[in-house]
Amino acid sequence: MKKQTKVTEKSNIAELVSNHPEAAEVMMAFGLHCIGCFASQFDTVEQGAKVHGMPKEEIKEMIGEINRVINNPESD
Repeated sequence: MKKQTKVTEKSNIAELVSNHPEAAEVMMAFGLHCIGCFASQFDTVEQGAKVHGMPKEEIKEMIGEINRVINNPESD
């Protein structure tokens, strides 16, 4: 059984995308296009989203979708 990954607001963007490239698609769909940005090396998902004006509710929705996609890829 594959270990479940838990992405949170504090997850580093670059590390997340490196380990789970499919997360980049979700983040870009939510308008978070800083995947390749230099700051992504240091920013958390929450920091990147806030810089781009994403409200807290949308950040939670995006993180939920990222977790769904990386932990249940066959459900797409």
